[in-house]
Amino acid sequence: MSENPVTSSLTARSCANSARLFNYGTMIAVTLSGVPLFLVTGEVATATIIAAIMGIVPLVLWFGGSMLVYALNRHHPDERVGHYTQQAAYRYYALMGSLVVVGTFFPPEIFYFRIYWLLAALIIIPWSILDLMRISREAWRDIEYPHGESHG
Repeated sequence: MSENPVTSSLTARSCANSARLFNYGTMIAVTLSGVPLFLVTGEVATATIIAAIMGIVPLVLWFGGSMLVYALNRHHPDERVGHYTQQAAYRYYALMGSLVVVGTFFPPEIFYFRIYWLLAALIIIPWSILDLMRISREAWRDIEYPHGESHG
């Protein structure tokens, strides 16, 4: 007995937007984390400690949110979405891992957090923009796939 499988469809626009999502989230988190670091003076005080904490909060929140985005998109029916998501994840998780390892030994001065943010922004933002340009140049197509198909 042969049944026609029920199919689901995804628009080209939906696929392209899914491929962009991790890059956008990472750029926003990195940009927001730098703002409080440059609003305070270099003297160690309560404001400096709060600025350092506020600089880390967007990174930590996006770390949690990025896991959801990664889980949803890594095994997307369009393999290119998974590829772009994985590449963006490699960059962001390397940034977060190095922050934990290196930042643990930062002296209590805002200067070190600023330097780390500057290096991270110089790596993450241009690379993410380059990925977004690549995604825009791709020839995305509407796709249909069997409903309930396992993609992993």
